[in-house]
Amino acid sequence: MQISFHGAAGQVTGSCHLFEHDGQRILIDCGLFQGSHDAAEDNAGAFGFDASEIDVLLLTHAHLDHCGRIPLLIRRGFRGEIIATAATRELARIVMLDSANIQEEDAKRQARYQRRRGQPPLPRLYGIPDALRALDAFGRVARLDEPIDLGGDIRATFIEAGHILGSASIVIEAGSGPDARRIVFSGDLGNGGRPVLPDPAPPPEADYVVIESTYGDREHRSFDESRTEIVEAIRKIHSRGGNAIIPSFALERTQEILFVLSEAVRHEELPRNLAVFLDSPMAISATEIFGRYPDAFQPQFRDTMAARDPFGLEGLRFTRGADESMAINQIPSGAVIIAGSGMCTGGRVVHHLKRNLWREDCGIILVGYAAEGTLARRLVDGAQSVKIYGQTVAVKAEIFTINGFSAHADQAELLAWHAHTGRPKQTFIVHGDPDRGMSHLQKALEAKGLATRCPKMHESIHLD
Repeated sequence: MQISFHGAAGQVTGSCHLFEHDGQRILIDCGLFQGSHDAAEDNAGAFGFDASEIDVLLLTHAHLDHCGRIPLLIRRGFRGEIIATAATRELARIVMLDSANIQEEDAKRQARYQRRRGQPPLPRLYGIPDALRALDAFGRVARLDEPIDLGGDIRATFIEAGHILGSASIVIEAGSGPDARRIVFSGDLGNGGRPVLPDPAPPPEADYVVIESTYGDREHRSFDESRTEIVEAIRKIHSRGGNAIIPSFALERTQEILFVLSEAVRHEELPRNLAVFLDSPMAISATEIFGRYPDAFQPQFRDTMAARDPFGLEGLRFTRGADESMAINQIPSGAVIIAGSGMCTGGRVVHHLKRNLWREDCGIILVGYAAEGTLARRLVDGAQSVKIYGQTVAVKAEIFTINGFSAHADQAELLAWHAHTGRPKQTFIVHGDPDRGMSHLQKALEAKGLATRCPKMHESIHLD
């Protein structure tokens, strides 16, 4: 019985872990690397295992850094079964197809550059046909708290993670009798006490734990404080005649922000005709999917859904087409523009930043995690100017950082979740900045007398 780590090891993105027992090879997530200067090289590199030998892929949730390399896995020979919750399956479809479209567009652009240099085109990572084949590989639908037989003496149970719609932690039980072992994979754990999604479910006692550490070094502000902050930030920006730009992740974060704005308008904290643009085709599709899973939400939010559209705003406009997106740039003031990507690594938000960052009357409201090397992190760290599409843009807009909207658990919540696992033989800490979340969470767990390890990329570890 062994486990190896092929992503999110010593870094935040690219989650991918391989569990092996009795001839069975089970992959947990297969995500895209994002943010770092080496991300493109890492994504195109070797997995660290033979894709054709993987029997089953268990997908914790549909974020790109957990599912974004699945089409490449298919391209390199994976012919096994993908198991996920029903909502994850739907969301992964739009995420992987969007990613494949970006890969194809990037490949075309790079091909033009290569031709000008008199060099052959570089191979693309994957394309839309690969993403479609990946969708065909989805098999059984995981239902929360119901064990799934993976063959031999291995079972997997998905439990609520509270991170995004459909997200789950995964409990694997392998072996029988005195040789039986239980391994818990946290996936990404949600930030509790929020109005839309339920809190993460407590895990069972385990022999081994693989835990994320995105915010293992800090505690979040309360949701109510963050709600007040974003409303006040929009008021402030609009009072001086600017636009508010909100880089936001398409899944969960965008819907939560829309709900907050809708409630603020309903309670007359913001003007009734507030002009809000959801400039993200993926986020628009995800918002529509949310309506199909009322049982996945907090009871009070379900009641709201039954009474009215919780994301409805009088001044809300969905902009799917590129022409509609470009038209937003003609609005000089009073607009709230929600667009991806959340870390400003690409997507339509980058164009809006280019046109608004240099304006002192505008404001940028950052509501999510910003990995090292991303444009969002440079803004958080106080950059005076940034490069966007090869041009230097002065940062004159006010930067607001609001962390209570994070979809990730903070250190206190991570420790509380981990406490339910008892005293595992080993806790593997992944999905975090080595000098921040990862190292701080490790110290906090070791202070409780627990054995921990921060695995290196492609490290393989025997489980006793």
